[in-house]
Amino acid sequence: MTDTAQPLFPFSALLGQDQLRRALLLAAIDTGIGGVLIEGPRGTAKSTSARAIAELLTGPWVTLPLGAAEEQLIGTLDIEAALQGGAVRFAPGLLAKADGGVLYVDEVNLLPDTLVDQLLDVAASGVNRVERDGISHTHPSRFTLIGTMNPEEGELRPQLRDRFGLALALDNCADPVLRREIVKARLRFDADPALFRADFTTQQQQLAQRIRDARARLEQLDFSDAVHDRVSALCIEAGVDGLRADLVMLRAARALAALQGDAAIDATHVDAVAELALHHRRNSRAPAADNPKMRPDGGSASEENSATAPQPENPWGEMPPQPVQPLAAKGVKPLPAKKR
Repeated sequence: MTDTAQPLFPFSALLGQDQLRRALLLAAIDTGIGGVLIEGPRGTAKSTSARAIAELLTGPWVTLPLGAAEEQLIGTLDIEAALQGGAVRFAPGLLAKADGGVLYVDEVNLLPDTLVDQLLDVAASGVNRVERDGISHTHPSRFTLIGTMNPEEGELRPQLRDRFGLALALDNCADPVLRREIVKARLRFDADPALFRADFTTQQQQLAQRIRDARARLEQLDFSDAVHDRVSALCIEAGVDGLRADLVMLRAARALAALQGDAAIDATHVDAVAELALHHRRNSRAPAADNPKMRPDGGSASEENSATAPQPENPWGEMPPQPVQPLAAKGVKPLPAKKR
């Protein structure tokens, strides 16, 4: 389920970028992983690949435009309606729309600080709180965050970078044969998207079923002490702060085992996902990790240009207004009016 009417490049038609496709699949299987940050230069199919996973998901896919107003992101309370008719209305924003799904941000490193602050608060708590003139409203907002960025255009705030469960850096394709096949696939898609997508209908259905089966197997897989020890050793060697890297690496290893249909999680699963969990968390003062920095080769299609999303008909929210109960009705006194 996506918030765009544009035809999507089929995920099963992507070529190259094995680690990118793996990261997106793992995040789709276990939403607790916390999403994916994709770094790379222009034209490495960051946006194409990220959007391609959308139709394999069951929850909503919501795009956050860089130019979005704060009210468009968090929603707003209509106090004027309360003054006129006695009812307080809440117009939900993008955070409400994305609950249970994916919030996608293209060029996430260019997101204004005001929106970054809101994202950090909600990503940490899973709850969005809107306050205005002594009236407050909260609603759940748990989402998987997927972001793309070109490091040449600016850095990402460390606090937001750490909120992405997995991350990787792409490079330009240096394989002439793979490069040729990528371009040919993109030209076919651009010429007739419907026909191109039809050729991959069976593969898409099979991949969607693999994701569903993997989700069902997650809770059947336990973490042995040997797996915990391997994760701890890699995180200590990388000098990461806190325990988030450990948790993400364990979840990613479990998701990979479930995707492959393996009966147990072992060190090979951990090693396969370790750099995805450590890429953006490794302390530069720590010794180099066993795994080299990932530079997957190639891409699947030409990078899509970012387009400014049209403003919604309701300028205060992204969903129809909903009645909410003011705090006064719950026994909480509103803030006293300031004396003139």
